[in-house]
Amino acid sequence: MEQIFFYIFAVIAVVAAVSVVVSRNPVHSALFLIVCLLQVAAIFVLLRAPFLAATQVFVYVGAVMVLFLFTVLVLDIGRETVVEYMHSHAFAAVGAVVALFVVLAYIASRGTITVPQGGFSEEVLAKNVEVVGRALFTKYIFPFEVVSFLLLIALVGAIVLVMNEKGSKS
Repeated sequence: MEQIFFYIFAVIAVVAAVSVVVSRNPVHSALFLIVCLLQVAAIFVLLRAPFLAATQVFVYVGAVMVLFLFTVLVLDIGRETVVEYMHSHAFAAVGAVVALFVVLAYIASRGTITVPQGGFSEEVLAKNVEVVGRALFTKYIFPFEVVSFLLLIALVGAIVLVMNEKGSKS
């Protein structure tokens, strides 16, 4: 039964990821990315990694994607600029896609990918979450705060850019 759910989530994630790239509207692209990230979180739940699933939802879907949507909506990127940029990089994109499929075909031809079936109890998983939490808020507190500061700078920068553009238009 889990395998069926895995395939359902995986197919939806792949379709959403392709839609992110294919969609011409940046808002639709961001919404498809949210769907893709939620499917990845569902796969983490199937793999019995609820901490990773919750982190995926809170950090990527909750914070980064909201910031991205805010930036896309506020900056109102010109469609002509995006289309010109995409067409100028089409050859490199096709090359990257071909390289990706070659690597995937090589991996698939080597055999099946196996996931170790360990006997992880609730105590072991809880201990791992505790270890990650202690490491994040003791040893890695500086990089954690630097990332939050960079996100704040990006948000303020987006607001300043919009205020400058709106001030020059009126």
